Amino acid sequence: MSLGLRFQRLMRKQGVIAMGFLAPSVLGFSLFYLIPFVIGIVYSFMDKTSGGMFVGLANYETVLGSGSFRKAAWNTLWFTAVSVPLLILVSLVLALLLNGNVYLRRWVRTAYILPLVVPVASVVMIWQIVFDWNGSLNAWFYGLGWGRIDWMKSEWARAVLLIVYLWKYVGYNMILFLAGLQGIPKDYYETADLEGAGPVRKLFNITLVYLTPTMFFVVLISIINSFRIFRETYLIAGNYPHDSIYMLQHYMNNMFMSLDVQKLTAAAVLMVICILAIVSGMQSLERRFRRFME
Repeated sequence: MSLGLRFQRLMRKQGVIAMGFLAPSVLGFSLFYLIPFVIGIVYSFMDKTSGGMFVGLANYETVLGSGSFRKAAWNTLWFTAVSVPLLILVSLVLALLLNGNVYLRRWVRTAYILPLVVPVASVVMIWQIVFDWNGSLNAWFYGLGWGRIDWMKSEWARAVLLIVYLWKYVGYNMILFLAGLQGIPKDYYETADLEGAGPVRKLFNITLVYLTPTMFFVVLISIINSFRIFRETYLIAGNYPHDSIYMLQHYMNNMFMSLDVQKLTAAAVLMVICILAIVSGMQSLERRFRRFME
């Protein structure tokens, strides 16, 4: 038997073994994610889930004409547009600091990683105690002679949500940036030092340039996580929060509670289309950057 034929048989055998290991994950993904999503798309074009008739884009027109949906979509886009750049900036600055010889560096890293391992539901009570009308923050304000603020029932709710989002994900992004920073060859910095380059020049001409692939990934993950802020918002503010933090998932959750599956699935499909458009745009920019670097 020739060597090439043996290699082909070995590869087929390895492929069968790999498919055997992947089968449970593929089955679970299809059963709990892919198939329900496809069924949801079908429902979005029907007038009802059981024995319904095809109504075309009527459900989408109803959803897009809904004031609640437009408010939720605007709040979600606003939160993503503000929170993601802020999160990137904070996590990048922390990563740059911790990449150097900072005092108690390991302890500081651990402190920022803790939110990743602590369940959100167990920490929500702390946020409620801090930002409640009779909470600790208003108690400190009262002690200083300042007026109380109704944090979760005013425009300040957005600021609270931003703080919670940063607290939750800054450690994760910081780890990704640290991995990217440690992957930059030290020779580049040594050459820059010999040429008399300052810290600012090295930051923009070396660090940020070679950190760009990591930056694309971190931005993409941060955008996806910003669409998942519903969990924290729901646990802190409930089903009907202040208008400024009424998100797309609030709208879909309320449609589910009222068993309006058609509007729910139509809104979900629109949100998925929006996320796919953002992801496709980011991947296109990353491919262009890679070609430019090559």
